[in-house]
Amino acid sequence: MGKRNPNGYGCVTKLRGNRSRPWCVKVTIYDAEGHAKQTPIGYAETEEKANILLAQYNNNPWNIDREKVTLLDLYHRWEKIKLPKLGKSSQSCLRSAFKHCSKYYGMKYRNIRSYHMQESIDNCGCGYATQGHIKSLWGHLDEFAFEIDLIDKMYSQITTSPPASETSRTPFTTEQIDAIWEIKDQPYVDTILIFLYTGFRIEELLTMTVDQVNLDEWYFQGGIKSASGKNRIVPIHDRIKPLVKNLVNQGNTYLFSYDGKKFNATTYRNNVWYKVLEQIAPGKTPHEARHTFETFLDDAKGNRKCIDMLMGHKSKDVGNRVYNHKTLDQLRETIALLK
Repeated sequence: MGKRNPNGYGCVTKLRGNRSRPWCVKVTIYDAEGHAKQTPIGYAETEEKANILLAQYNNNPWNIDREKVTLLDLYHRWEKIKLPKLGKSSQSCLRSAFKHCSKYYGMKYRNIRSYHMQESIDNCGCGYATQGHIKSLWGHLDEFAFEIDLIDKMYSQITTSPPASETSRTPFTTEQIDAIWEIKDQPYVDTILIFLYTGFRIEELLTMTVDQVNLDEWYFQGGIKSASGKNRIVPIHDRIKPLVKNLVNQGNTYLFSYDGKKFNATTYRNNVWYKVLEQIAPGKTPHEARHTFETFLDDAKGNRKCIDMLMGHKSKDVGNRVYNHKTLDQLRETIALLK
């Protein structure tokens, strides 16, 4: 009995009939839904040559026939090799972006041009953020395709996506915030209020564990994006203390939890944020809650150094960012300006 190939490696089979190349090399290809399908990628005169062909494919599958690699083929290979090296948030955004490219799944990648890519960006039916993610995905795929000699020119470099317009980031109004407080006892409304009163980014709050919440001295310690933003201290505003305490006392690992587990950013946006705010502030994003936090503090004449520290922004006045008792008191005074 011959040695069995490892799972996912592929196989060599002999076809019936009188053929010049009877040995067929098959590999497993996955479609957009993740369903596996055995697909022929070449034929050979002898079993030995067929096994060499299969080995070459597994070493670099695109050496077989560059003309036959579809967008879907390339994406699945890139998803396996390159995507895990990116951050969790980026992985989620790029996976979602790929759904907007479905029109071109079966198209040979070498035939895809910038106008195809641009069409998927322009006609996705979503805002500037999603359009930016689609453009980014094409860039990642092009770089990978170029790296493995699948293409000679990266057409993604001449695609464009709209920047965030100044009007697209507007703070919540006082009336909108009051309306959210009126429904504070409904599921997950407390999480939206915590966004508004802390200024944290979505990935910072969704990954925050209850161990990062100090209920003795009433502050959060979190932040993940930059040297200025990591492990920053944000005092807990008096008005949200009961909400925070209740979440901590639920006994979950993460402050925001869905069935006891950490929220996925996409799930949170679609199943919580947009649903809750549909009647009160439609279209408002978690980042606009952060923008609201900063705007309200600035309008209240808050100390600029303290606002920068709360936001995790780099400031010339921050110095070595030592959180002594005086600094904590100043941060608490600044947070208290949110009326």
